[in-house]
Formats: sequence, structure tokens, C-alpha cells
Amino acid sequence: MSRTTYPKQFIDVLGIGKTLIQQTYDRFAHICPPENIFVVTHESYRKLVKEQLPAIPDDNILCEPARKNTAPCVAYASYKIALRDPKALMVVAPSDHLILKEKTFIKAISACYKKAASEDCLLTIGIRPMRPDTGYGYIQFIESPIKEKDPRIKKVKTFTEKPDHEMAVSFLQSGDFLWNSGIFIWSVASIIKAMEQYLPEVADVFKEGKDVYYTPEEKKYVEKVYGHCKSISIDYGVMEKANNVYVRSSAIGWSDLGTWGSLYQHIPKDKDKNAVVGKNVLLFQSKGCIVHVPKNKLAVIEGLEDYIVVESGDTLLICKKQDEQQIRNFVNEVKAQKGEKFV
Repeated sequence: MSRTTYPKQFIDVLGIGKTLIQQTYDRFAHICPPENIFVVTHESYRKLVKEQLPAIPDDNILCEPARKNTAPCVAYASYKIALRDPKALMVVAPSDHLILKEKTFIKAISACYKKAASEDCLLTIGIRPMRPDTGYGYIQFIESPIKEKDPRIKKVKTFTEKPDHEMAVSFLQSGDFLWNSGIFIWSVASIIKAMEQYLPEVADVFKEGKDVYYTPEEKKYVEKVYGHCKSISIDYGVMEKANNVYVRSSAIGWSDLGTWGSLYQHIPKDKDKNAVVGKNVLLFQSKGCIVHVPKNKLAVIEGLEDYIVVESGDTLLICKKQDEQQIRNFVNEVKAQKGEKFV
């Protein structure tokens, strides 16, 4: 479903009438006003952002001419926001994640805001792992060296990116590891200070643009500097190196919806444990399936157990749930045999 031209943040994957980026926007509308919400995206998605989030001011849609991972986009946003308000506090959040417990989420962000406002620190939201998942990053924590007003806030000891199964099992058993949600909280002053210390080659590029932000020259400048800006994540470039990093454990009903298996967990099931998105789906002698088809499409399915059935545009996928990890291989094979048309 998630295509290069129409990635999953712009899709209503849950069948609730709102796309993931619209859900993310609505979530943050409880935390800050629309004029304080920025979207960093690829230039090719500007029109989609405007269509789906019409309240976002044009100046708050920061368009990247190339994909260079998360550190450049954080740097671009940080320096632009700092120019408007050098005392601003920031939340950096993916636009395509699911958060079911929004009141709990707001409480968690507020607790992190208080710490970020009072001291030089970098915070992230951690999720208590429910299984030894090898697809997530993990954060090891220790007790904070100071008495925290919020006891859920801990000092970060290590980051581990996508461990193997054996290591993930040991992380789960130890009890001092959390999933890395990719949600960060800090003051613009703290993140700029950290980037200038640990990632100066990226920070300097965007610091030099302060005279062109919010002017007609901004787009031309950004296009020029992205050409020679290194591709690196904020996790690897800053968070793993800094010694003032903290994590708040939060039960916010989080999922990155990166797999059909994770989506299955969050869609209502019928009596046979089938999860269906689509208004005209008829299932017979079928159990444990996830079916996602357009609302105007009639789908009649018989005799399947634990399958994924997905139709989107000009593609159809039918795959055993247990073989979901093969989907990446299927996509590569489609590219090899059919070109880029279907991806």
C-alpha cells in the first residue's frame, strides 16, 4: 500500500476516515497551536501535506530536496524554529505512528517538556517491550543521577539498533530496556548545542542559512546545501554520543505500524479473529486473516487461515501472515521483473 509516490503517512490504513499524518496533527493540536506545528517532508509531498493538513502555514512545511535521514531534517527545523523563538521547546515525532492513549501521551510529553525547559538535556519516549521484536531499536536505562520530579524519567545508558532474536530476548528478560519510539523532546538551544558539538558538519550547514530562512531565498539555499549534506540519523549522530540523554517510559498504546502483523493488532476482529478494513468483504470458513481492500470493492474470501489479503490501486497481495518478512523480497522481485511502476 505504501508507495514511493504515496507513502503510508498519507493513507487511512486503519479505515477510520483519517490518514496517519492527520491523526498525528490532531494529536499535537492538543499540545500546541497550528502555527507552531512544522512538517519536514520531501519536496514531492508538499502538495499532499497541504491537502491533508490545510491549517499548516506554508512557511511551516519544510521541504527536503533529497532524503538524508533524520539529522539534517532535525537541524533544518531546529535552526528555523530558533530564529523565530530561541527559547522554544520542541517535540520531534514521526508522522506515521499509531498512539492509542492520547491523554497518556500528552501527559508524557508535558513531563518531558518540564525537564527540557529547566535543564540542558535531550529526552526520548520509550515503550515497554511486549515481545522480543528484532525490528525495533532498544534503549537501556539506569536510574537518573538526580531526583526526578517524574519517576518515569531515567538516564539513558545505551542505544541498540535492531538486535538479533537472542539479544532481544535477553533485553526483554533484563527489564531495563525499552523500545525506541523515535519521539524526541528538547529545547532548541539544547539540540543545537548538541549538534554543534557532535555533528558540526551538519549543524554548520543549517546554521549558515539563518539569514535566508523565511525569505524567498530559503528554497534555493536548502536545495544547494542538501546536495553535500551527509545522510545520518539523529540517533546515531547525536543521541548515542551525548551524555545528557534521558528516556521516559510511557504506556501510550504505541505502534510504528511497520508491518501487517502490527496493524492486525489494532484493527477490531470478528468472531473468527479476522481483521477487516473494507465495507464489502465477505469471509467464509476463514480465520485469523487481515483483509484490507478499497471500500467500494467487493471481496469474497473462502477457506483462508492466517493470511494477509491486501488490494491497493493496481496491486494485490495474498501472503501467509507468518511469511510477512518475505514482502520486502517480493517488492525487490517486482522491481527486478516489472520496474518501478508498482512500487
